[in-house]
Amino acid sequence: MPIVPSPYKPPVIFRNGHAATIYAGLFRKIDGITQERERMELMDGDFMDLDWSYAKSPTQKVAILLHGLEGHGQRPYITGSAKILNQAGIDACAVNFRGCSGETNRLYRSYHSGATEDLDAVIRHILETKNYSEILIKGISLGGNMTLKYLGEGRTIPKEVKAAIGVSVPCNLHDSLIQLLKPKNWAYAHRFRNHLVAKLKAKKHLFPEILTDEQIGKIKNLKDFDDLYTSKAHGFKDALDYYEKCSSRQFLKEIKVPTLIINSLDDSFLGESCYPQKEAESNTMLYLRMPRYGGHVGFIDQGNVSYSEKVSLSFISKFF
Repeated sequence: MPIVPSPYKPPVIFRNGHAATIYAGLFRKIDGITQERERMELMDGDFMDLDWSYAKSPTQKVAILLHGLEGHGQRPYITGSAKILNQAGIDACAVNFRGCSGETNRLYRSYHSGATEDLDAVIRHILETKNYSEILIKGISLGGNMTLKYLGEGRTIPKEVKAAIGVSVPCNLHDSLIQLLKPKNWAYAHRFRNHLVAKLKAKKHLFPEILTDEQIGKIKNLKDFDDLYTSKAHGFKDALDYYEKCSSRQFLKEIKVPTLIINSLDDSFLGESCYPQKEAESNTMLYLRMPRYGGHVGFIDQGNVSYSEKVSLSFISKFF
C-alpha cells in the first residue's frame, strides 16, 4: 500500500524525540485497568505469564500485546494499549516473555526478537482454551519485530488472526544496534545493558556450569550481551548471525494479514533500514506510518492516550 500520511503534531516539548521517549517510559501512568495473571506452561518445560484485562461485556475479540526489550505486561505502553482496547470492547492478553514477569524462567534460554515460537504458542493456547474468533497482534519495539517475523516467515497463520500492528519496530536489528551504541543513546543502552546483566547474574545461579562471573564481567554493551548470551542460548553463531536471521524486514513481503507499522522519523533507536518503504509500497497488506514526531514508543497525545494507540484503534476497526 502507499505510505499512509501521519499528520501528528504533539505539544512543542514532545517534538523532541528524546523528550517523548523519556516521558512515555518514565513518567506516563495508566490508571483504571485491572489485570489477571495466567501462567502458561510451555512444551519445553518453561513458562510464560499472561496478564489479562477484559472488556465490560463478553466478546470474541482479543488483542495479544507484546512488549519490548526488558519490558513486561505492566509497562505503560502495554497497559495504555490494553485500556483503550478494553474500552472498545476487546479483551487484551499482555504477554510477559520468558523471564520478564518478575521471576527467572526455568531454562537457560529466555526471549529474543525473533522467538516467534513463543508467540505461536500463545496463539495456540488462546485458541485451545478460550472462546475467541478474532485475534489482533500488537507488538511494541522488540515485540513488533517478533510480530512481523511471525506473520511473514512462512508458517500457517490461524484464520482467527485478523490484523497486526507494530510500533517503533527495529525492522533491521543490526541497524538498530548501531544506533543504540551511538553516544546519543548511551543512557538507554546503558540501562538496557544493566537490566540484562542483572538477569544473567540471576540465571548464573541456576546454570553455574555454563555462566561465570568472568564471562558476565566482559559484557560492556548490548552487542557483547548478544555475543555471549542471546546468540549462544538460542542457536545462533554470534550476535551478527542473530541480527541477520531475526530481523523482520526480510519477511515483510510475505505478510498476508493487514498489518500496520508505526515508526516515527525522530526515533533515535532506528536507522534508515528500519523504515521499510519499498516493502510497504509493494505489499497491499502492509501499511506504513512514519510521523515526523514520536520518539521511541512515545507518541504523546492528549487525554493520556498516545497517538499510536489512537491510530491502532482506527486501523483495526477496518479489519477486526
